[in-house]
Formats: sequence, C-alpha cells, structure tokens
Amino acid sequence: MRRLLATLCLLILAHWSGPAVAQPRNQLGPLCTTETTPADKMVDACTKIIALKVFKGEQLATVYFWRAVGWNKKGDYAKVIADATEAIRLQPSQAVYNLRGSAYYDKGEYDIAISDFDDALRLGPPSGTIFHNRGNAWRGKQDYAKAIADYDMAIKADPKSAFSFQNRGISKEALGDLDGAIADINQAIRLDPSLPQPLINRTAIWRAKGDLDRAIADGSEAIRLAKEKPPVNIMTPPNSVLISGYIHRALAYEAKGDYARAGEDYKATLAIVASDAGSKANQATARVRLSLLTDASAPIPRDAPSPTTQPTSAPAPQQTDAAPTQSPAPAGRGTRMALVIGNGAYAHVKALPNPPNDARAVAKSLRDIGFSVSEGVDLDRAAMQKVTRDFLRAAARAQVAVVYYAGHGVQVDGRNYLIPVDVALKPGASLTEAMIDMDTIMAGLDDQVRTNILIFDACRNNPMAQQVASAGNNRGIEGASGLAAPTSLGTGATLGAGTLIAFATAPGQVALDGEGANSPFSAALSRHIGTPGLEVQQMLTRVRAEVVSTTKNKQVPWSNSSLLGEVYLAEK
Repeated sequence: MRRLLATLCLLILAHWSGPAVAQPRNQLGPLCTTETTPADKMVDACTKIIALKVFKGEQLATVYFWRAVGWNKKGDYAKVIADATEAIRLQPSQAVYNLRGSAYYDKGEYDIAISDFDDALRLGPPSGTIFHNRGNAWRGKQDYAKAIADYDMAIKADPKSAFSFQNRGISKEALGDLDGAIADINQAIRLDPSLPQPLINRTAIWRAKGDLDRAIADGSEAIRLAKEKPPVNIMTPPNSVLISGYIHRALAYEAKGDYARAGEDYKATLAIVASDAGSKANQATARVRLSLLTDASAPIPRDAPSPTTQPTSAPAPQQTDAAPTQSPAPAGRGTRMALVIGNGAYAHVKALPNPPNDARAVAKSLRDIGFSVSEGVDLDRAAMQKVTRDFLRAAARAQVAVVYYAGHGVQVDGRNYLIPVDVALKPGASLTEAMIDMDTIMAGLDDQVRTNILIFDACRNNPMAQQVASAGNNRGIEGASGLAAPTSLGTGATLGAGTLIAFATAPGQVALDGEGANSPFSAALSRHIGTPGLEVQQMLTRVRAEVVSTTKNKQVPWSNSSLLGEVYLAEK
C-alpha cells in the first residue's frame, strides 16, 4: 500500500518564505514545514501560523499543505482532505493534489483518488511518484493492467524505485503471475535491502506457493527491519508495516500448524496501535484467529474492544443435521472447504420452511464437485458458534473456502447478523450478542492467498418489528430493511482481497422464501454452482438472471467481489 510523497514535498517547501512574524522565537515555521517533525507538533505549529493571519495565497496554501501532512501522519484522512482542499483553493499544485489523492486512497475512495492524481499529472511535469500512486489506486479498483502500466511509467522515471517494483509485483501476483511477482519483489529487495515491505509481500507469495518455511523466514526479517528502522515517510501510516509483518507471519505459522507461535504473533498484532484501514482489518483477523487458537469453547469475538457475549434463554434443544461434533483436522494445502447452514425451525418467530432444504441442496452440489462440506440444519446459538469456529479453524490451510447460509438475517447499525433458531427477539434486549456477526466470519477468513466465496440467502423481513407479529415467510430481520452492503471488514477496512460475497437480493431489499421446496435464489444456485468450467462470477450472473425471471423482477441477487483472478468451483 506504499504511497510516495517526499520529492513533491520539496517542491512545496521551496515556496516557503514568509515575513518574520511567521517565525517567532519558538520557530513555528520550521516545526510546521519539516518532514521529520512529529505529527502533533507539526499540526500545532501550522495551526498557530494560520491563526496569525499574516499569510495569503500561495504561502497560506503551503501552511495548509503541511498541516495536512501532519494529519496524514496521525491517520486522520478526513482532516487531510479538508486542509488539502483549502490549499488547492488557494493555490493548486502537484504536491497538494497528490496528498489529497493519497488520503482518498487510504479511505478506499479510489475513483476520487485517481481523479486527483490525474489533476496532478495535468499540472506537470510528469512525475514517477504520481504514476506510482495512481497505480496504487488502480490496484485498489482491481484494474491490475492499468496499475502495471502506471508502475511501468514510475519505473521508467525512476529505475531505482523499490516500491514501484514491489507494487508491480503485487499486481502481477493478483493476476496469477507468481513467478513474475517474485522477480519484481526480488528486484525491490536488491534495490533497498533495508525495507521490510517487499519482504512482507514476498511472505504472502511464498504462502501462496505453499513454501511456509520461506514465508516465515521473510516475515521474521521484515519484522526485524520494521522494529530496527520504522518507516519515516509521511505517507506510510504509523505502525502499518509492523502490523502487516506480524499478521503475515502468524498466518504462515498457523498454516504450518505451529499454533503457539501463531498465537504470539496475533497477540503482537493486537498490541500495536492501528490508524489506517488495512491495519484495522489485519487486527480484526488477528482477533478472530487468536480466539480460534486459544479457546476452542469460547464464542467468536465481535470486532470490538473487550467483546462480551451473553447467553440467552433457549428453548428445548434443536435438532441438527451433520453439524461437526469435533474440530476437523487441519486442511491440506489446496483443499476446498465449505460451511453450509440452513435455519428454519425458529422457536420465537414464524418458521421458514425452505432453508433446511436449501442447505441440503447446496451442500450436495458442493460435495458433487469435490468440496469437503460441514453442514448444519436448524442450529441453535451454541451449535452455530461451534460449527462456525470449527470451520474457520480448519480453513486456515484451505485454498478455497465457501460459506453458505440460508435463514433469518438482520441489519443492525449497518452490521449484518445471522440468526440462530433459539434467539428470543424481545424488545430492549441486546439481541446482537445472541447472533452471529457476519463481519466476524469475513474477518476470520480474510487472507489474500485464499479464495473466499460467501453466499447469504438471508435477506428477509424483520421479526423484531412489532414483536415479530408480522414476520411472515421471508428471511430478514430488519433493524433496517434487508441486509447492508458488506463494504468493510471490521472497523474502517475494505473488503478483503480474494473475497466474493453474494446476497440473494440487493442491499436493503427483501428476498422470497419461495412457494416450492426451495427459495428462488437457492434453487438457481444449486443448479448452476456445479456447472463445469463456469467461472464463479459468470455462475452468479446466471443465477441472477434465473431469479429475476422466476420472481418476475421482484428479486435481484447482488454480489461484490475483490477476487484476484478467475475462480472455477467446478473443474473445466
């Protein structure tokens, strides 16, 4: 995720010359405009200079620029954008557009970032730094061909740019060219052996190749370098490199079966202060995976500080089908695994007739194409927690992981929850503690070297409304209507690379349970998921077309993808 700025900062600094009042005895000017000034001191000095009200035009734009740099060091991207926007109003420049574009990039707003980088390039002269940063934004949009083209331009401008080689390698990895990726990452390491970031990226490639010993060795060296010489570039979020090093080494240890060392690395990840979206996503993953390693009986924690889960009053035990009674053995590299759950026999809301049938049909289709399937039907909270934990634990070494859920679902405060059959929906109760947090499942699976396919036929109406009197035969419990679009993994993070998530209907809409034995969505899914040689997104397009036709346009399935290439669930 490396962004570059240093050379453009020099251009801004060259314009810094102000009246003597701007540099009183406490030397506000140098504190404001020196790249190595600590963030708080930089922001404070620039704020005091602005308060003097002696600058106008280009000089005042310079002060706003440097305060934006200070906010960037603190990871406060909204304030970066606000100050950079004011600087652009006063005096547009390449450096300010580059800084604002980089802040939009960090917020995951890639189209706006690209627009800012375009404006920076139009102001001229051509800049390898800006080509590099625009390449990052194209990579964020998963347009790897355009990303590679921009990195080519950056390397042409600066053949010694280690980070441009590194990020071009990451883009090649996303396109499946692991050997080309290794070559670029190796060149980045040769250009600057002191940088931890290329080693971290090579760690991920070794894991993708199944060479866990090399992955661990690279991760260890990256952590050593990050501790020895923390990155000082103002565009690198604080602690992000060290957090990334720990999470990648932890995942390698876990894949190798060294759970003690994996656990220590997950703890180290969580002990570091995170400011940027990527680091928070890594910590969300560390929190879930640490819980899986350290306490097999504990509920999966939500992505929140000091999570607590309170038991709820439960009805008589529910019947379950094919729920694992013990943790599966660790999956071998290349294993394709699936978790399939169908909940319909709800004790406190009107039952849904079709989810058990839907789950059985999808589970059979997945088994027929070679998946190892953990299947559960009509699961209460304890059983649903167990089958989910067991699956997440075993999936650490899987190449492809599929999660399918049919039943009630709810959106509460923008987060999605899956509903066990024993949840008592009482007004005023802390219902979310009794449900399964979808974001937590996503965080537990988040790993760029594995393909994750998550499918939810759970967009039904709200049994919580009017104390479940009008629940009906539909599958969504709405804090708001339908389920929310899954734009994040944990707090502030983008959907993890290598993940596709599909809903039976669009965000905020409700889906039909169906008049027959299966819902319209699951019936179509079970028919098409096993089609040989059909790429998964093309498969979902066929499912969508069938559902739209069957429901006479009342239901339109929806999906969001950050897959890093074509994925085929059934062999060609």
